[in-house]
Amino acid sequence: MPLNAQTLHTATFAELLADTHRTAVHLEMRDVYAVGDERKDFESFLRTGVPNLDPARSFWPQRTPLVQDAVTRRVMMRRARIVSEPVTDYIRYEHAITPLNLQAGEDVRWLPRRRASDIALPGNDFWLLDDRVVQFHHFTGTGDWAPDCRERTADPAAVALCAAAFETVWERGIPHEKYSVPAS
Repeated sequence: MPLNAQTLHTATFAELLADTHRTAVHLEMRDVYAVGDERKDFESFLRTGVPNLDPARSFWPQRTPLVQDAVTRRVMMRRARIVSEPVTDYIRYEHAITPLNLQAGEDVRWLPRRRASDIALPGNDFWLLDDRVVQFHHFTGTGDWAPDCRERTADPAAVALCAAAFETVWERGIPHEKYSVPAS
């Protein structure tokens, strides 16, 4: 799919990812998310302390094939998370379900927020695809999707900021298998 002004704003994320050939990176910077597709699993985790690691349940059946397809096409998929410590219950949950990201083919790193103070970061979480398009995510103060939950741009300055921020976070980040969630 040729990227132009119209497809940039009308394509689904799945279509943009299908047109990605080298890299797809995602930076998460919030300590609490309250998005609807995770709500039941998160509530269950809070009650039981046991994560839902079944990729055929919850929101994973829609997401996993997208990641696996990209990885099969040799797209390097990386996710970095900046987190406050001690972590919130949501970050404990997110850490516990990260094996699903890894099984799908993503590489994941964690960066304690205190080690990110000197990094120029954009104001919102984002996906950066092939260093050509950024999809910012907008959330409400409580962590749910905002009404205008996504914003896309191919602006070179925004792409450069996001690429530099992600690479710095990635370089400082701790691989998932080495990062232990500090006790509250």
